[in-house]
Amino acid sequence: MKIRKVTFNNRRRVFEVLTRRGAYCFPYATAEVKPSPADRIEELYVDDELGREAFTYVLESGTEGTVHVDHVLEYNRDPDYMKNLLLYKLTLEAQKRAARSPLSKRELIRRLGTSATQFYRLLDQANYRKSMSQLLSLLHILDCDVDFVVKDRPRKSA
Repeated sequence: MKIRKVTFNNRRRVFEVLTRRGAYCFPYATAEVKPSPADRIEELYVDDELGREAFTYVLESGTEGTVHVDHVLEYNRDPDYMKNLLLYKLTLEAQKRAARSPLSKRELIRRLGTSATQFYRLLDQANYRKSMSQLLSLLHILDCDVDFVVKDRPRKSA
């Protein structure tokens, strides 16, 4: 996801990041290089060298920090980002288990009832358009039980 614009708000002590999906806040305290009243932000820009997927800032001391849009989305618990993160983790687990499985790839494909092309798309961690149902079926064939736990998140202190 590309960043369209980034600004900073010293009063709220946050970076304000604008993307095509909306505006997000990212607190200074969450950044690796933290701006402070003694070391303020001197320069802030969307980083073209990182494909406009990150922003870079320079403090008065000359220290430079960069924040990727994924950190912003994860901090804000963006629903699409969190869904893709879950899909990514499940895909990596399926890859590991398929590599260790005594079943051949042909047998896995046959038991899934799909084509070889679709099977390899299912194991591609960069493909986020795959069916969660097919991925869960593959994990089941690989002798895995997948349980989703729904729990309350701890409240952020204000």
